[in-house]
Amino acid sequence: MSGVLAASEAHAAPRYQLRVPTMGTQAHLMSVHGEPELLEEARERLADLHAKWTRFEPDSEVSRINAAAGTPVHVSPETVLLVGLAVTAWTRTHGRYDPSVLPALLAAGYDRDFAALDATSIGSRATGPAVGCAGVTVDAEASTVMVPPGTALDFGGIAKGLAADLIVADLLEGGAIGACVNIGGDLRVSGVSPRRGGWIVGVDHPRAHFLADCIRVTEGAVATTSRVKRTWGPSSCNLHHVIDPATGAPAHTTVQSVTIVGDQGWYVEALAKAAFLAGPVDGADLLVAAGASGYFFLDGDQTVAVGSWNELRA
Repeated sequence: MSGVLAASEAHAAPRYQLRVPTMGTQAHLMSVHGEPELLEEARERLADLHAKWTRFEPDSEVSRINAAAGTPVHVSPETVLLVGLAVTAWTRTHGRYDPSVLPALLAAGYDRDFAALDATSIGSRATGPAVGCAGVTVDAEASTVMVPPGTALDFGGIAKGLAADLIVADLLEGGAIGACVNIGGDLRVSGVSPRRGGWIVGVDHPRAHFLADCIRVTEGAVATTSRVKRTWGPSSCNLHHVIDPATGAPAHTTVQSVTIVGDQGWYVEALAKAAFLAGPVDGADLLVAAGASGYFFLDGDQTVAVGSWNELRA
């Protein structure tokens, strides 16, 4: 997970902040200048996106799409955008990011809000390879989405990344000269930072309560995928939320976490999932091809920096 470190200089630019629970995690919203009311509007926008995109409510747009497999479902422009970008990410990452892993998540026991899972929560068995997104149809003109029979989608982190992208844009359009939105570690920054030189972003150590690294970002997005943060069930089961689409089971890998820096929140989140599954060698090639940078934290406290990560260090 990553987070913005608060400005400490006496002459830091005026800023407004708001923290709010959402999307199964905590969101930290920050605007530089602008009116304080902007953050209240951002809170309402975030709540609306959560209501549309959660899989834990049967009347959400995502749940209605899944329930009506084989039939086009009329949804909001935001959901059309989300599904379209998810399919794009699936294509660009050669299926390593795959929103069709929802049946595998359910089989692993992630069938309710994460806060309700505990050491007694166990899954059943791997479902086999994910079906992929080749049959997902997005009609932007009609504002409809259709998934084929037997397909169900869960967007997870990419929804948080896109929400951060959209809300940062809202804050800037509303009069802020700089904005940061961090939704459970999916972070987007743009414009003037509270202090000179850019936004300082701390990267958590995956297994300890201190920072593993710290970077400076002037414009763009940061996202982290980890197999040690969202876990449940007995320790011997190794149940976590990062599903390998090739097997339908929680990924078995020496990568503990990977943090990615790039241009847009939605794509950085997808790249984080894909690089995590690919590992530090193939993952590095994936990131370089995408123009992104990354930081792999491996078993044994080994780390691998990719792209321009070293130049970003604060």
